[in-house]
Amino acid sequence: MIKEIELSVHPDFVFDYEYQKKQAAKNLRINTEDISAVKVIRRSIDARKSPVFKLRTLVYINEKPKEIFEEIKFNRVNSKKKVLIVGGGPAGMFAALRLIELGIKPVVIERGKNVRSRRRDLKAIQRDHIVNPDSNYCFGEGGAGTYSDGKLYTRSIKRGNVKRILNLLVQHGAQNEILIDAHPHIGSNKLPKVVEEIRNTIINNGGEYLFDSRVTDLIVNNEKIEGIIINDNIELTGNAVILATGHSARDIYYLLDKHKIKIEAKPFAMGVRVEHPQQLIDTIQYHTKNRHKNLPASSYALNCQVDEKGVYSFCMCPGGIIIPASTSPGELVLNGMSVSRRDSPFANSGLVVSIDERDWKQFNEHGVFAGLMYQRFVEQATFNAGGENQTAPAQRLTDFIKGKISSSLPQTSYIPGTVSSPIHELLPKNISYRLKKSLLIFSQKMKGYLTEEAQILASETRTSSPIRIPRDSETLMHVEIKGLFPCGEGAGYAGGIMSAAIDGENCADAAVRYIKQNY
Repeated sequence: MIKEIELSVHPDFVFDYEYQKKQAAKNLRINTEDISAVKVIRRSIDARKSPVFKLRTLVYINEKPKEIFEEIKFNRVNSKKKVLIVGGGPAGMFAALRLIELGIKPVVIERGKNVRSRRRDLKAIQRDHIVNPDSNYCFGEGGAGTYSDGKLYTRSIKRGNVKRILNLLVQHGAQNEILIDAHPHIGSNKLPKVVEEIRNTIINNGGEYLFDSRVTDLIVNNEKIEGIIINDNIELTGNAVILATGHSARDIYYLLDKHKIKIEAKPFAMGVRVEHPQQLIDTIQYHTKNRHKNLPASSYALNCQVDEKGVYSFCMCPGGIIIPASTSPGELVLNGMSVSRRDSPFANSGLVVSIDERDWKQFNEHGVFAGLMYQRFVEQATFNAGGENQTAPAQRLTDFIKGKISSSLPQTSYIPGTVSSPIHELLPKNISYRLKKSLLIFSQKMKGYLTEEAQILASETRTSSPIRIPRDSETLMHVEIKGLFPCGEGAGYAGGIMSAAIDGENCADAAVRYIKQNY
């Protein structure tokens, strides 16, 4: 017999199996000896009062327990049919895995370097302020999530099988805990090895990878895509193309527009990175100055409405650092990341305001690219204010509210450094005004959040793509071009590692259906 029950345990006992077994027996009013095993299938924290772990468990009573992890088998592809996948991020990787499972050869085309070689370019942008447009925190094997945290939480449970994606990550080296944690996280120190193992699975089973291969043109005839051109002179053909380039591949949007392939502007969000001492966030969230050794660095999620616009925290990184995520010289883009231990003394989060066509009117002459140009305008303005390198404009939270330049700044995790700046004037008024109002609201929700110990750094602009590549809701194919499957964040259909991976699988399924019907 198997019973599913929830246990509330003090942090002292979250890893104490015998204690949990006794609690389960007490809950079910049975003898401890009758319990074969207690398997935790969901772990979360309730910190409304004194923090406790909520464990959703399967209690096996006189029955052999089953493994939570389910391995997925892959066989070598024999079919001559192939799909070109543009982009080696989560959408592209999981599309490739799914294609192999379905017997179709994937060819992954990645403009950046392999996951290990990327590290030199990340060091260059951190230490030397040199931005490689094809290899950075956004571009390269594994995509933006590889070296910017590896958070796996998603609300896209209706779009696909979340458990399947987590299983595949564990199968390729991720820690088993991601299968049970309410907010699973791999960490940027461990995710590169997982990404590398996924590539090995793809190649060992007949798939192909091309690095340092930027798509420079498309081969389109009679409203059907037949292939792509990489690096200006190499032609690749395939039976379908999955376009999974991520939200920062602006050149792809311009390439589509050049071919008169329909794209459209979409809302997104921009703002700042806010950084607090992690101990302060722990004190607020856990109601104690000394965090228990078994409790993770605490996080938060905040949102409100200010004058009909949403303002919300985004990509919160407890025990993390702020990183330069620029993809071109002359712009400043910030993001956050954490390693698996989340042991940095800092906590940071995006704090962003919803942006739509009402905000980018001054750029309407650029047509469908108006929102993108507005995004670029903010990135260039903050770059210039930082001193024409990757130094970030910064301001104490309290000074931002008061509208004055900070005479000094707190310590920061941001390696390129900060410079005291009037961010209240630097950001567009519609953003600055709403951020100020939201901070006053958030300070009521989290007592102590608005403090001079905290600071904001500008700017956080790449929350999602300002462009959508429209596709049919049933076939997932572009609304005008046969064989083209817009996918993931860059196409406007995902928002993070998990949702992008799910969309990658869905597009792979759709591409296979298309191939079977047409070839």
